[in-house]
Amino acid sequence: MSLHDDAVLVLNNYRNGAHGTDRPDDAQEELRSAYLNHLALHPDGMWKACGAGHLTASALVVDPERGKVLLTLHRKLRMWLQMGGHCEPGDATLAAAALREATEESGIAGLVLLAGGPVVLDRHPIPAPCHWHLDVQYAALAPSGVAERISEESLDLRWFAYDEVAGVADSSVVRLMERTRAALDAGR
Repeated sequence: MSLHDDAVLVLNNYRNGAHGTDRPDDAQEELRSAYLNHLALHPDGMWKACGAGHLTASALVVDPERGKVLLTLHRKLRMWLQMGGHCEPGDATLAAAALREATEESGIAGLVLLAGGPVVLDRHPIPAPCHWHLDVQYAALAPSGVAERISEESLDLRWFAYDEVAGVADSSVVRLMERTRAALDAGR
């Protein structure tokens, strides 16, 4: 199965609703549909070279025991974000791409993705020549007692308590953290 095929499968199985509830989330359903349409129109829609936009994979690194998340101060964007980025030809699945990115950018070995697939979808504009990142966002659980290591893509890495995230990150990161916490609370 190609990465493109895996992405279609993941998106077809993506649960439209707030984790831990049965309430549908119309915005997430619209994004899921837009992502699937994008992939149907663009066989190269997984790759950075796709000028109409491309799927990316990211993961919020979480330490539920301490009630903290690890964010990176992105070198180019100068914003506190979850770990993530572009898919690469060696990535067999979106989940594998998210886990690879989280491991590379955090320096933490032994991360494990939260079961159940992506936590949330987020589409955001980026500078030309490409115009959109269609981000498929997962959550990654950090092993106890690990130490992070800054990568070349980061200016800084820092653990933030759940209630500190809204003060340093934008609404997309806050939404990802809230959905991750709901998934953790639901025992996913």
